[in-house]
Amino acid sequence: MLKKLFQLEDHQTTVKKEWTAGVTSFFTIAYILIVNPAILSDTGMPYEFALLATALVTAVGCLLIGLWGNAPIILTPGMGVNAFFAYTLVIGMGWTWQQGLAIVLLSGVLFLITALTPIAGRLAQAVPLSLKQGITVGIGVFLTFIGLQKGGLVQGDEETFVALGNLADPAAMLTIAGLVIMLMLVVRKVKGAFLIGIAVISLVAGLFGISSGGAGEAVTATGAYTTVFTAADFSAWSSIAFWTAVFSLTMIVVFESMGLLHGLLERKEKFGRSYQATAVTAFGSGFLGTSPTIPAAESAAGVAEGGKTGLTAVVTGLLFLVALLFTPLLGFIPESAIAPVLIIVGGMMVQEIRHISFDDASEWFPAYLVIGIIPLTYSIADGIAFGFIAYPLLKMALGSPKAVSPVMYAISFLFFLHYVFTYMV
Repeated sequence: MLKKLFQLEDHQTTVKKEWTAGVTSFFTIAYILIVNPAILSDTGMPYEFALLATALVTAVGCLLIGLWGNAPIILTPGMGVNAFFAYTLVIGMGWTWQQGLAIVLLSGVLFLITALTPIAGRLAQAVPLSLKQGITVGIGVFLTFIGLQKGGLVQGDEETFVALGNLADPAAMLTIAGLVIMLMLVVRKVKGAFLIGIAVISLVAGLFGISSGGAGEAVTATGAYTTVFTAADFSAWSSIAFWTAVFSLTMIVVFESMGLLHGLLERKEKFGRSYQATAVTAFGSGFLGTSPTIPAAESAAGVAEGGKTGLTAVVTGLLFLVALLFTPLLGFIPESAIAPVLIIVGGMMVQEIRHISFDDASEWFPAYLVIGIIPLTYSIADGIAFGFIAYPLLKMALGSPKAVSPVMYAISFLFFLHYVFTYMV
């Protein structure tokens, strides 16, 4: 039955290979069960419910893309996207986390529209590659900055705004130790490197009584999960700022999903259904109570282990459900164990900068604005907006207005109107 359902013979694979790949994918991405709730809880969302939502949406997403797209891809709340939700939408723009979930839902509707119409192809062609790469790099720097803050390696300063933290503090020392351990495991390509590092640092923190602010509490009352499930608050739907947030989130999720799927899928004919599964899961994230899902780059670990079909994703999804039985252990994890993950993942995303062409200032400078403004304003949306506004202006200055698509002009103009109405009207 499994052979026929997932076309194993056509893909020249076996149930054993797919199972092994699914288990590998799970241990590679399982850290999201710890890191995502830790980030979402900064918005005021109950940690234990964010944990439940993370596990459920990942399980649903993996099952959906596995059964519908027959692809070995993990769909889980995206690193960078969760930072945008927590630190830009909620903390930065002043929305409640319930209003943030409403933004996620409406963004999911727009994502679905792109998945079910030819819009996806037009958007992919409209936005320059340099800006897409700049967004990835900017979010990577942002994640690194957040990790440095959480780990106590940087702190606020009245004169310079930010300064080196107290490295003699036990929590900061623990962060440095975690960073060294995880880096050593990552460079040696050890499977489950982040999970091993988090476990070691949590154990050391427990043995020596070092606390750096727990990542959260264990799941204790699943019945109260309804306070998050369908908790979306649409009370601000009539404001321009609300729809600007919806638009910004949609841009991030759509373009990251497109890029990741193109890079991860060996068989490009699977893109259509996989993209549809991604859109449905991102939409469902708002109902389940978390930031949007995207295809995880860690899916490459399962593919490297021989995963070629959706059976790999299905195995990973089922393991996320099993993992809920072990959530009481997660309450002992300090932020010093989470911080190194954010720093390293951020560094991985920054590698995308090597693909930006530095021969043409009209290409690299808008990308540079995105990269610089995201962490310095603590806002992914503002970074994207500045880059998108600068790009057509520089092309026109070069006398190449036709190098910019009409869709790109429209997007840039909408970002420009946002600032006009926010600061001038």
